[in-house]
Amino acid sequence: MTADDFGIGPNTSRGILDLAQRGVVTSTVLLVNSPYAAEGVAEWRSQGCPVELGWHPCLTLDAPILPAKHVPSLVGADGRFLPLGSFLKRMIRGRISTVEIETEFSAQLQRYLELVGEPPANVNAHHHVHIFGPVGRALRNVLRDLEPKPFIRRVREPIRTLTGIRGARIKRMALNRFGRKAAKLQAAEGFPGAEWLLGITDPPFVHRDEFFAEWLAVAPGTMLELTCHPGILDATLEGRDGSLVDGQLHRRQREYHLLSQPAFAEAVRQAGFEFREASGLVRPRELARLAG
Repeated sequence: MTADDFGIGPNTSRGILDLAQRGVVTSTVLLVNSPYAAEGVAEWRSQGCPVELGWHPCLTLDAPILPAKHVPSLVGADGRFLPLGSFLKRMIRGRISTVEIETEFSAQLQRYLELVGEPPANVNAHHHVHIFGPVGRALRNVLRDLEPKPFIRRVREPIRTLTGIRGARIKRMALNRFGRKAAKLQAAEGFPGAEWLLGITDPPFVHRDEFFAEWLAVAPGTMLELTCHPGILDATLEGRDGSLVDGQLHRRQREYHLLSQPAFAEAVRQAGFEFREASGLVRPRELARLAG
């Protein structure tokens, strides 16, 4: 169970750590370019490092680690990263520099090492942008010399969840299309990952009490990464995160509530799964099968 966006804001990080102490969230990933990253790592340490802390490479939130003049294709006039839609449009038009992506990712990895003190065991990019060719290549290049190689999220969703789970179907189908190709490239270069990713949807559907249980009920295979974005109401996200609307942390707060309930852990057991760290979802034979 991986909670994305650790370090995005103080209360969001606290919510993730609370779920980790309950044994529900087993992995999370750090946004090192967030102004609250260092505070989040300090809180993580103060609680005894209760969750596997990985890296959340980012190109679509806040400012880059490097000065904006060093990565001009990645930023707007304000020197901050472009929002996801603008980033994708610029990438499609061939106006994003792969060299700049790799340079910025190298700086972010160095920042991660400074904050955490050891290489990340699991990695997934903010907004899943690592599934797109130029971004994925840059990320794999930056991670290539790490040993052991980190777990990289594979954005591959089982076909029956694409048709059986409501919400964001077009988005999920598009991510699946790019994600399947990216997963093969990751496997071919020796990066481990889970068989499937679950949990991508539109925020309104998270308000259903059965949200997580429905995903688990149709999940095939034995190695799944269930992604979530939980948090406690966090005013620092205003103007930075789309889940904060009119002062209410809609999706994050709702996911925190659902994951806090005994019904979620019971749904995991009933579906035949158990909680593991993301980096523990590794089987050598999967690398060969996915690369084939």
